[in-house]
Amino acid sequence: MNACESVDVLTRLQERHPRYHRGAYVFLLDALHDVIARQEERRHISGQELAEGARGLAIARFGPLARTVLEYWGIHSTDDVGELVFALVDIGVLVKRDEDRREDFEDVFDFEQVFDHDYPWSVAT
Repeated sequence: MNACESVDVLTRLQERHPRYHRGAYVFLLDALHDVIARQEERRHISGQELAEGARGLAIARFGPLARTVLEYWGIHSTDDVGELVFALVDIGVLVKRDEDRREDFEDVFDFEQVFDHDYPWSVAT
């Protein structure tokens, strides 16, 4: 996809699914790319795998501000990750299998728990 197509896709997403910031869609596609790149062989990625991949990428990119950045973009739970995926399916950027459901993303983890309480803090020595 070239830059002009990317802008067009993001514009269509914002028009059809204005609940989320443009950055949320780009971030989710980056998370999907990271999850796929870690696979030994090409295969379908589950909702849980993508949600966990998004969590890991958010922590890696944004550190202790991960939850703040995601929430700024409108991502408050793993349910939102599913909504983003299905918005991308809706405009033809992603494809889904018949058995793929929004429910696959429900309550995969709690944002407060993983980004606040269980944040992988490291202590400088």
